[in-house]
Amino acid sequence: MKKALIVSIAIFSFSCLAYAQTKIGLSFPDFATARWPRERDMMVRILNDAGCVPLVSVANHDSQLQVSQIREMVSNGAKAIIVVAEDGKALAPLVDELAARGIKIVAYDRLIPTSSIAIYVSFDLVEIGRRQAEGILAAMKQPLGGRIVLLGGSPTNVPASFLFRKGQLEVLQPYIARGDMKVVADRWVENWNPANAEKDIRQIIIETGGKFDAVVASNDGTALGALRALKEAGLAGKVFISGQDATAAGCNSIARRELTVTVLKDTRLFAPAVCEIAIKLARDEAVQGLVVRSLSEYMNDPSLAGNVCCKFLPVALITRENLKQLVVDSGFQSYEGVYAGVENPPPR
Repeated sequence: MKKALIVSIAIFSFSCLAYAQTKIGLSFPDFATARWPRERDMMVRILNDAGCVPLVSVANHDSQLQVSQIREMVSNGAKAIIVVAEDGKALAPLVDELAARGIKIVAYDRLIPTSSIAIYVSFDLVEIGRRQAEGILAAMKQPLGGRIVLLGGSPTNVPASFLFRKGQLEVLQPYIARGDMKVVADRWVENWNPANAEKDIRQIIIETGGKFDAVVASNDGTALGALRALKEAGLAGKVFISGQDATAAGCNSIARRELTVTVLKDTRLFAPAVCEIAIKLARDEAVQGLVVRSLSEYMNDPSLAGNVCCKFLPVALITRENLKQLVVDSGFQSYEGVYAGVENPPPR
């Protein structure tokens, strides 16, 4: 009995030791972008609390350095690696190689274009586009005869710009096809630059005589750029505008009755979700709640084969009515930032 107990304790201790030595790689493209060091610190803390050993590297925008750093992580015993890709295409051959060796690569926020990734963790960009269009339609109340401007993101930012537009058109196309709605202008904003969006809308105002009802913009930056042009023409508050990211400036504009809607992507959900997934993969445990997407469709590239398993985090459509509850009360943005200069703001 005593001997059996000693053996059981030894087995349990060995099992705990094995779990405690689970190594998870964290590969970042840079730490100059404000979110990455913040999320690194959160992920390191979560992994440590789970008894894992985080292996952290930063590539400083050098894709080949990122490749060598990931190889080193594997050499040091990492069974799963969370990767924010500097260049997804440059990493794809390595991911194929490592997957064949049983190493699990989790693509974090940036999709690596190969079906060999274990899981892609992000927000559903098509769903974001749908929410933007739905928000505009709800604000219009009566879309019949509506005249719409489509203001997409950077044309070189694939897949994001393409997928936002795909979701927007899934909602709008039935109205357009029936003739209930007309697209009077369609622009893609170079580099997502607000100044370029402002210039585009200024030109569209000239071309249309300012006769349009809504601007379906794909993020807050381009929406606010469009708003500046609308203000010049006396159209601010009269033309509905969508955005994305629930930035402080975008939310403040909604509170001022200028922007109509934005989409909240709570990036605070990222670190806990991706760490849980990586730990499960490293320990050969099942991950629930995955959806499958065609790689060629997602990347808008017919040359790509296969599917990817995705974990999409929830998003929320933000309007003036739910702004305080979902953005301020949740702590995503400060009360002071959202309601700066707003007459009769809601109580704290």
